[in-house]
Order: sequence, then structure tokens, then C-alpha cells
Amino acid sequence: MDIYFTNTLTRKKEKFEPINGKKVNLFVCGPTVYDYSHLGHAKTYIQFDVLVRFLRFSGYEVFYLQNITDIDDKIIARAREQGISWKSLSEKFEKLYRRDMAKLNNVSVTQYARATDYIPQIVKQVQTLLEKGYAYTIDDGIYFEIAKFPNYGKLSGRTQVEATDAVSRIDENPQKRGWNDFCLWKFSKAGEPAWETPLGKGRPGWHIEDTAITEIFFGPQYDIHGGAVDLIIPHHEAEIAQMEAASGKSPLVRYWLHTAFLMVDGRKMSKSLGNFYTIDDVVKKGFDPLALRYLFLGAHYRDTINFTWESLQGAENGLNRLRI
Repeated sequence: MDIYFTNTLTRKKEKFEPINGKKVNLFVCGPTVYDYSHLGHAKTYIQFDVLVRFLRFSGYEVFYLQNITDIDDKIIARAREQGISWKSLSEKFEKLYRRDMAKLNNVSVTQYARATDYIPQIVKQVQTLLEKGYAYTIDDGIYFEIAKFPNYGKLSGRTQVEATDAVSRIDENPQKRGWNDFCLWKFSKAGEPAWETPLGKGRPGWHIEDTAITEIFFGPQYDIHGGAVDLIIPHHEAEIAQMEAASGKSPLVRYWLHTAFLMVDGRKMSKSLGNFYTIDDVVKKGFDPLALRYLFLGAHYRDTINFTWESLQGAENGLNRLRI
């Protein structure tokens, strides 16, 4: 049976043809572990869990890799607020994330990879980008110069960020050569975690961990990259720029798959709107977490879903009927 995917990169529905026969390498962006997992996480990871299960059922040998961002500005800020170490905070929420994924029956990940376990590989990739002239150094870190990579924007079809993009980690510094150049390596600041490396004492930027990790497991090119639609730019565009610039090979990924937004009560989920819910909130209200799985599998992964407590109750009712 032929399988077809709608490829974000080509904007076409394409027949699935892995690079290496029946072996499939698939990567999905994992969480930044500084808080409880929310319903948006549940939607994306449930839908990719089912995709992987289907591929395996269809006879493919799938290596499903997911990173864990366990060092980041958000983690450092939250740990400081709570008066604990960044490591204690990240370990706590990684454990809770894995617990939540188990409750949702998301069990198809082959391997999780923490960013801090791959500092030497991250450093090596930054060094390669410096040597090839794609990166430059200013007072607070080492940056990727987007102007040096003419194909930036080929995934999203644009170079300008919009309100729906995950832009909270656009690094600000007036010394940057381009406004959307992004940080590969952040130099050490007082009171912040840092590693002694040939690049200088510091820590990774957000984007570089993904390509350093996937290069270790899959090499410079692989089959499928997944994630939520809000990560297309700048995060996934940055991944393409980094790895294709470093390796000289294109495309980084053959098939890009993105899950659509989750709405809550007809609006974007937001703490400021009072409609932000975690997976833990669902459990505390007495719902079976598998009702979330049932609800999110009732729509195509590329379709927006509107979550309400009434829709979740309906999903739980449907799930219970299946169990009779």
C-alpha cells in the first residue's frame, strides 16, 4: 500500500519513499521542560505517536527520536523564580512530561535525547559553521548569519515572523548583522549555567541542539521531521539553515509534517485569556486522559481542533462505549 504525505517543504502531497528502503528516521521537536505539559503538547504528540504506529504496522522500521530541551532561557528564569537549580527544575518537568505521555499512551518514541548530553556535538557543529563562514561572534555569543544562506525561508515561504510564530526566542542584540540572525552559542553570564568549551564558556542556543542531535543519530539527511505549525519559522527554518550550511547537502529532511493549532473555546490557548490547560488539569477534573487521545484522533493532524470541556466529555462518552 502506498502512503502519501502533504509535505510542508514542497507544499504538495507526495508518495512516501524513505531514503533507505523500509528504514525510517523520524524526528519530532520535544518539549522545553520548565512547566507542565499542556493540551497543545498532547495534540501534537498523540498525532505523531499514531503516525509512527501506522508506519510500523505498515512494515517500516521506524527510529523515532525526540529531543528534550533541558537548558534554555525559560528554564533558567523559572528556576530563579522558584529558588532552585536549573537542573532540578528541568529534571522535575522532564519526569512529569514522560509521565503525561505514558498516561496518553504515547509509547512509540525510540529514544529521548537531552540537549545537555550532547554539548560536544553542539560545539562541533558551531565550529563547522564558523569555519565555513556562516557564523560570527559578538559580545554575547556566536550567531548564524542568515544573509549567508540564500535558501532561508524555503520551508515557510517567508522570512518575516508573524504573530502566530514561536518567536519568544529571537535573540536581541544591536550588534547583530541581521535582525533575525539567531544565536548558536550563548556566552556565560553571571549566575547562569555554562560549559567550558573551545567556543568559550557558555551554553547552546535553542535551534542548534536539534540539528546536532539529529546529525548524531541520522547523519546530515533523514526522512521525516515533525512538529507543530508554529515552529515552522523561525525554529525549523533555522534547523534547515544550520544543517544544510554545515553539511553542504540538501534537503536536510525529505518530508516535513506539521500539526495544526489547537484552539480552546474558539480562541488561541493563552494564560492571559484564562483558557490555558495542562494535561494534569484534565486528570484533576476527573477525565480519563485517553479521552484526550480519542478527541484528538477524531480530526486530521493538519486540521485545527477546538477544545471545549463539552467536547472532551463527548470524547470520553465515545471512549466508554468502545469499552463496553
